[in-house]
Amino acid sequence: MKVNFPGFLVEQNRNGSPRYRVRAEGQKGRKITIPVGPDDPDFANHYYAARSGETWHPSAPQSVERSLDWAKDRYLSFLEKMLSAGQGSKATLRQRRSILTRVCDHLDSEGDRYGDFDVEAPTSAFLEVRDAWADRPGAADNMIKTVKAMYAWLIERGMVKINPAAGIAPINTSPKGGAIPWTAADLKRFKDAYPKGTTQFLWLTLQAFTTCRIGDAIWLGRDQETTRKGQIYLEWQPRKKGSSFVSLPMLPPLFEATRTVKVVGPAYILGKRGRPYKTAESLRNQVRKWCDDAGLPDRSSHGIRKAMADLMAESGATQHQIMAVMSHTQAKTSEIYTKGVRRRILAEDGIRAIAALKW
Repeated sequence: MKVNFPGFLVEQNRNGSPRYRVRAEGQKGRKITIPVGPDDPDFANHYYAARSGETWHPSAPQSVERSLDWAKDRYLSFLEKMLSAGQGSKATLRQRRSILTRVCDHLDSEGDRYGDFDVEAPTSAFLEVRDAWADRPGAADNMIKTVKAMYAWLIERGMVKINPAAGIAPINTSPKGGAIPWTAADLKRFKDAYPKGTTQFLWLTLQAFTTCRIGDAIWLGRDQETTRKGQIYLEWQPRKKGSSFVSLPMLPPLFEATRTVKVVGPAYILGKRGRPYKTAESLRNQVRKWCDDAGLPDRSSHGIRKAMADLMAESGATQHQIMAVMSHTQAKTSEIYTKGVRRRILAEDGIRAIAALKW
């Protein structure tokens, strides 16, 4: 690609999408990643800022002093600085930005936007948002968790005195907490709605036969395939910090699903324009729509991961086998799935001891 911008580089991410970087002028070895290419109208702003060693941000409306928008902007700015210093996670920042933006854009019963309200909001205000998201209990609880974290940060800096979300209890009552594991009936219902050859069927098969997180589902593709002794494997380093490398054989259902789709790209899962999803959140939102349309409004991608872990435990897989499949590095994480199975087996053996008792 030929361009007239000195120091501008076009590289490739491991999922096949382009990555744009600019060498900072006079700062040997320093390269700054910019979010757009030469065809974007904001490219020049990003390019010249990067050449001078800075990052360009589009001008945004100034938030009202001590409003909820004001608090959100300061909290996210802090998280961005922490990320630049090598602390924190891009995924966490992206998720918190998305959640807080939606909270600020929430409208009350009179049509007023939350972001314009005073930061010293009452608990009832956030209860209203939680209840509005009650059809997605996992998302509702993540929202409360994020709001609690933001207010804890504000309190630590003397900006507010009370955390209005501190006493709000979670509403997700699914087993083990978090996402609800899919049942065999759920899987059948989804496959009935989306048959072989559809993107939805491929997504379900990929999640089920790799147990990958949705953050990896957006970029896993044929580049991660390798052959060992005639068997095709999928091998990848999960993007979640602290995860272990994964190497799994591609079982026939997954191999077939990846070969029956009409459009092939750098990732298995492609959007409507034949391109990979840019973020886990964008695919997560799409999955939510697919599940809603299939009559499964409370199911999620992470629920498949839990279901497969439960299935492996029920089938006799050891704790360390589950760790290897699911990229866990801590045994206690996989123990969640094996502990209940072990207790049930012990109970079965124990009750047999009194089977001969005459009653």
